[in-house]
Amino acid sequence: MRILWITNLLFPEAQQILTGKGELKTTGGWILGASEALLNHGDVDLSVGTVSPLVNKLTVVKGKRITYYVLPYGKGNKTYNADYEPLWLRVRDAVKPEIVHIHGSEYTHGLAWVNACGGENAVLSIQGLKTAYYPYYYAGLTMKEIIRNITLRDLFRGTIFRGRKGFMESARWEKELISKVGHIIGRTAWDRVHTWAINPDAEYHFNNETLRPEFYDGSLWNYNNCTPHSIFLSQASAPLKGLHQVLKAMPIILRHYPDATIRIAGGDITTPKKIAGIKATNGYGKIIRKMLDELNLRDKVTFTGNLNAEDMKHEYLRSNVFVCPSSIENSPNSLGEAQILGVPCVASYVGGVADMMQGDENHLYRFEEISMLAYAVCDCFASAGSIDTVPMQKVAAKRHNGEENTSTLWHIYQMISNRGEN
Repeated sequence: MRILWITNLLFPEAQQILTGKGELKTTGGWILGASEALLNHGDVDLSVGTVSPLVNKLTVVKGKRITYYVLPYGKGNKTYNADYEPLWLRVRDAVKPEIVHIHGSEYTHGLAWVNACGGENAVLSIQGLKTAYYPYYYAGLTMKEIIRNITLRDLFRGTIFRGRKGFMESARWEKELISKVGHIIGRTAWDRVHTWAINPDAEYHFNNETLRPEFYDGSLWNYNNCTPHSIFLSQASAPLKGLHQVLKAMPIILRHYPDATIRIAGGDITTPKKIAGIKATNGYGKIIRKMLDELNLRDKVTFTGNLNAEDMKHEYLRSNVFVCPSSIENSPNSLGEAQILGVPCVASYVGGVADMMQGDENHLYRFEEISMLAYAVCDCFASAGSIDTVPMQKVAAKRHNGEENTSTLWHIYQMISNRGEN
């Protein structure tokens, strides 16, 4: 079967060929594992199309098992870019795909494919949904807090207000894409409802996601090997990831566990970075820095720097509890990664997260409820070595079973292909 994937990221193999450099630390590792599993599953001729600033014309890159079609980024894919349409027509004529799988609705190059080539044999898989995300972008921050913390960096790169506006603009194109495809792949009741509200005629196919390969080596969390009373967060780059809520909960947690600490994957957003010859943080970084000072948490919080999959796995396993404190999520892979390792987890009851926490509902809390967040974390701390994460780990292992998910995806492709032939 000739299959074309349209992705948001350039695969490391293609990047290495184009630049001559080794694999870089990057996100999107799960899609690499999914492509490998698909290639091993059946008679598949897989091509991957995406956009990248590394090229200035449509470039074909031959990988070991995948052919990549790299479109020049040009004017970009955050708003609609009709320049992609003739390029996609050339890709269509070269690949002649039986199935086109658009991974994610957040950017507009997938919509350009549908507008140029049609959506008859296209299926869109939902990752995030900016249509449903943007109302929660401020994540409880007040207008006063945001305005008072606008920085020089914000004036050059954009404020939190501009970030939300960008989500709103993306939502317009996202809705158009969802309305023009006949097939949608999702994995939560939440994304099913939101896509149904936009396009009730699209056929919805359920398929869980496969995680990054590094999380299938049998590694399991053990209390005796963790750092007691430590909290791990997978990212904190924007307000909707909820770091400020965890900081607000820390004084309550510290009252019961004075040695509690937080480790956060990614760069230190509170450290000023040079722009136009002047060092400055962005507005959210400034807010977090003030909170660390006001709550006397400077020595309690560590930013780890950028992490690859192996580094992330190490951080999960060394933590006492993983917290997913976002103001909105569909089904965060970070939560799945923590669960498949058997790490105790606490998560905000938002979006599709509840689907992932079935059986562990006592560690769900409303995003706004700081006391509930603190209690859930302290409950995990109090359980110490007696906490039983095996049931949740088994559920996660089944949910993220690569063979089952690939088999389901293959069945979806065959179903769509067969209907196209009738």
